[in-house]
Amino acid sequence: MNKTSVIAIFDIGKTNKKLFLFDEQYNIVLEKSQQFAEITDEEGDACEDLTALTNWVRSCLQDVFNDPRFQVRALNFSTYGASFVHIDKEGKAAAPLYNYLKPYPADLQEGFYQKYGGEITFSIYTASPVLGNLNSGMQLYRLKYQKPELFDQIHYSLHLPQYMSYLVTGRAYSDITSIGCHTGLWNFPQNHYHEWIYREAINEKLANIFPSDQLMPSQWQGQALLTGVGLHDSSAALIPYLFHFTEPFVLLSTGTWCIALNPFNQTRLTYEELQQDCLCYMEYRGKPIKASRLFAGYEHEQQTKRLAAHFNVALDYYKTVAFNADLLSSAPVASGPGADNKTGRSAMVQESAFGARDLNSFATYEAAYHQFMADLMTQQVASLNLVLHNSPVKKIFVDGGFGKNPLYMNLLANAFPTHEVYAASMAQASALGAALAVHSAWNKTNPSSDLIELKAYSLVKA
Repeated sequence: MNKTSVIAIFDIGKTNKKLFLFDEQYNIVLEKSQQFAEITDEEGDACEDLTALTNWVRSCLQDVFNDPRFQVRALNFSTYGASFVHIDKEGKAAAPLYNYLKPYPADLQEGFYQKYGGEITFSIYTASPVLGNLNSGMQLYRLKYQKPELFDQIHYSLHLPQYMSYLVTGRAYSDITSIGCHTGLWNFPQNHYHEWIYREAINEKLANIFPSDQLMPSQWQGQALLTGVGLHDSSAALIPYLFHFTEPFVLLSTGTWCIALNPFNQTRLTYEELQQDCLCYMEYRGKPIKASRLFAGYEHEQQTKRLAAHFNVALDYYKTVAFNADLLSSAPVASGPGADNKTGRSAMVQESAFGARDLNSFATYEAAYHQFMADLMTQQVASLNLVLHNSPVKKIFVDGGFGKNPLYMNLLANAFPTHEVYAASMAQASALGAALAVHSAWNKTNPSSDLIELKAYSLVKA
């Protein structure tokens, strides 16, 4: 029986932990999924059960290596970011996997920014809005000053993808996609670690950087295996698009957050952009990616609950609402690049205007929902314009939940009539990206050109 050559990818989210096997054409030939209940750290805050996760990864690897259908040739990882695993000299975890939502001590944070040039200057250089523990470098700063004995025990602090790789290879490395993800560690204009890392001796806890597009020889159960260093999942999700599209584009990744990623915008972040929730991610080959974020998926969830209660319909009734241009005549949306979007921009990090609207003024759910989506789109346009400004992009790809929403997609196409707007869908973008990042190191065939499905939307006149 001929075994299928595969690459194994662990895709570790906050909720769902998944393992995928991709064949040489990047079809998914096996999928496993698991969830773990959170545990608490020594201060009672919820955190990942690192022991359960570690045991599951090892068990899954054992299973696929013993499966006679597959020849596992390569392995890589995609996980959520802003999370360190601190290991001692024996390679054992020296601390819990602290949750990035853990509250950060206000006095310690204030003292840090006073010491290193103030919030504005520091944030601009590190492309990192002030986010407490979501700036993972600040987690190390906290340990140094609040848990010095623990800090001294740490041999290496590895971001979660790199810890997953370490479990297999026994080699500690850092990765640029994790370092470059709002960590406060990287000086973007100078393209190296920020000076505070050296002044605080944090650099001693950080392993050497390994290229994200390469594999290292390793073994599992005595069998040869090529293993990657792992990637931050937001950066990984962009890779299939970078593989398939050479013309400049923006990827609008939609879920709880709507994150606009522009790999073709190399301009420096400004303070105004940082205030509007702009930041930079790092592309897997080391280029900065300007990004903007909008809490639109969360607001959609809240407002559709409000609409369902008011009109006495099911929570997901919005899925039945067809796009009707006539219902938009009284619901204008700010236009695309070049427009004066001050109103939308100042409101971007808050709720849209719809939260203050009187639902009794709408005759039908359909009319109210159209108005809500128009209000939401005003914010989305302002958010997108932050990363589109002064860049050559003419294509906008939308993946995730809103890509399946006809109102959202038509309103976006109307707002950007000079751009090509597409709903894009693919199976497991971040896992696929982690596989494609190391494509040339394990796979001699060309990736299929139909990994991404596109549906075009264009201007509809009301």
